[in-house]
Amino acid sequence: MDPLWRSSLWEQFGAAVDMLEQSIRACPDALWDDRSEAPPYWHLSYHALFYLDLYLSATAEGFTPPPPFREMERDLAAALPAEAYTKQQLLGYLAHGREKCRAAIASLTEERAARRCGFYWLDMTDGELLFYNLRHLQHHVAQLHMRLRQRTGSAPGWVVRTKLPLTGGTRG
Repeated sequence: MDPLWRSSLWEQFGAAVDMLEQSIRACPDALWDDRSEAPPYWHLSYHALFYLDLYLSATAEGFTPPPPFREMERDLAAALPAEAYTKQQLLGYLAHGREKCRAAIASLTEERAARRCGFYWLDMTDGELLFYNLRHLQHHVAQLHMRLRQRTGSAPGWVVRTKLPLTGGTRG
C-alpha cells in the first residue's frame, strides 16, 4: 500500500483517538457518571472505545474486550452497571485501541484493504471499514464535546493530525 496513504490515514485516525482522549480527560467528575442524561458520559466514551477495538479485529467471533470491560455494556441502550468505569480505566482502553489501530494501519496491504470485512452486518471491505470506524469514533467524540460545551461552557480543541508517528515512538 502506498506509504503516503497509510501515513495520512493514521494521522487522521490518530487525531480522532487523540480527541477522544482529550474529551475523557476534560470531563469534570460531576459529569462523568451523571445519569440524568442518557447515556452517561463514561458510557458514551466506553461505547466509542469498544467499537474502535471491535472494528479493528478481524471478526466479532471470539472477540472480547480486555478486562475489566464487558461486551454487554457496548450497547448505549443497555442497562448500566452500578459502578461506572473510571477515567483511568477508559484511558487504558484508549491506549490499547490506539496501538491496535497503529498496528492495523502500519501493516495494511492492498490485498487486505480489498478483502471483505468479517462483520456480517457491514457489507464493505476492510479498507472501507477503517474509514467507517474512524467516522463512528469521530461521531461520538463530537457528542462528547457537545455535552462538555453544554454543561461546562468549553470543550477541547480540534486536533489537525496526531503527533504520534505511525511506527516507532509511543506516548509518554
